[in-house]
Amino acid sequence: MLTLALLTIPAVFALLIWILPQQSKRLALAGSFINLILAVVGLVALSYWKIDLLQFDSGVIGGLGMHFALEINSTSALLILLGSVILPFAIHLSSKNEERNNANFHALLMLMASAMLGAFLANDALLFYICYEVALIPIYFIILQWSKNEHRTQIVLKFFVYTLFGSLFMLMALLYVRQYAASFLINDMISAGASLSAYEQSMVFAGFFIAFAVKIPVFPFHTWQPKTYQAAPTAGTVMLAAVMLKMATYGLLRITMPLTPAASKEWAMWLCVISIVYANIVALNQRHFKLLIAYSSIAHVGMIALGILTAGTTAYNGALIEMVSHGWLALGMFYVCDMLITRYGHDDMHKMGGIRQNNATFSFLFFAIVMASVALPTTSGFVGEFLLLNSVGSRNIFMAILAGLTVIFGAVYMLRAFQTMMLGTSENAVHFSPMTSTEKFVLGIVVAGTLTLGVYPNLLLDVVQKGIELYASHI
Repeated sequence: MLTLALLTIPAVFALLIWILPQQSKRLALAGSFINLILAVVGLVALSYWKIDLLQFDSGVIGGLGMHFALEINSTSALLILLGSVILPFAIHLSSKNEERNNANFHALLMLMASAMLGAFLANDALLFYICYEVALIPIYFIILQWSKNEHRTQIVLKFFVYTLFGSLFMLMALLYVRQYAASFLINDMISAGASLSAYEQSMVFAGFFIAFAVKIPVFPFHTWQPKTYQAAPTAGTVMLAAVMLKMATYGLLRITMPLTPAASKEWAMWLCVISIVYANIVALNQRHFKLLIAYSSIAHVGMIALGILTAGTTAYNGALIEMVSHGWLALGMFYVCDMLITRYGHDDMHKMGGIRQNNATFSFLFFAIVMASVALPTTSGFVGEFLLLNSVGSRNIFMAILAGLTVIFGAVYMLRAFQTMMLGTSENAVHFSPMTSTEKFVLGIVVAGTLTLGVYPNLLLDVVQKGIELYASHI
């Protein structure tokens, strides 16, 4: 029942918010903290093999041939925790500005969280697909109604059509494999996939990868992402970058790779490498901080996808750590961006400067987040990227060298952005008002989190290993 509660509580609180709109922020925060507590309980239950708490199955749903089956496992546990941790921060961000402090915004955030957690919890491939698609609806309305971008209608329509169309390839792949599977349960689908020929597996893999490549996104399916990030309210951007994109990498890791072990994946790996190099080069030429973060995200998530495609235990662990790290750092980066936009009214880095002379605390916290984003040792960014590059190098050293350029390029554009905004002297620095206690707390938590995971990654990897052992003992 724990899994069912994780899925339904955000949706229930969304309904309560619509019934009691004057209490929207309190209800949203209450629901998000309850979910966070349950996610922690889920990790503890996984560590102590409490399998009765980790699974739920209502049986076959007539007509659809699917199970309403939920599970917390070694692959999903950390991402469920990530989504549950990010949600309260997103709600806080949505309440910082008066025009966003209303019941509809909070309710949509809760519904979005419910759908994304459903994708991580789903133990049925068709249920995963449904949650994967439903998560698009709240963010569509969030951008359409609360974006200040004059082109928001075109931007959000492109985002919605791209991702919806791409997902149809996944649906076709699922329906093809279902012909040979006992049910849509993920384990049944994986068993059926192993019986397919190498050619059939390659076609099925292509269907899944195209769907996930749009969401990740991977070049050349990425064109919706930068403008969508720029147009979305910061709370929506955080949910997109920190959690929603992970549905695609999770699907690649949890379903696609086990389902298609004999498929040809070399072409997909090269697309990821091209995506990483391309995004880093484009990021070098950005003057708007939000766009710089967007292209940086394409490079980092492309690295995760590339590592997953190499398969192996090292890639598995590296991908999970990097997904958590990227989500956590995305929160920090976009929170910084929101602080800058709130004070300056824009995110044009060339119109800032000298902030450190007025606010050394903000400069220090921002610098720590920048160092984590460029994979400095002792930060969470280093652990994940090291494991991923190690896995890629064992498969193809040339790919690893090209993908590893992201560390160099990332250091160049991130440090240049820091230098432009924080260092030197500028009359614009006076517009950066002192940090509030809440802002110090949020950025302090982000910095503490990335340092903790960088110094002691086994805090998460031990939970993953326990989950693997639990799964092995029940097959």
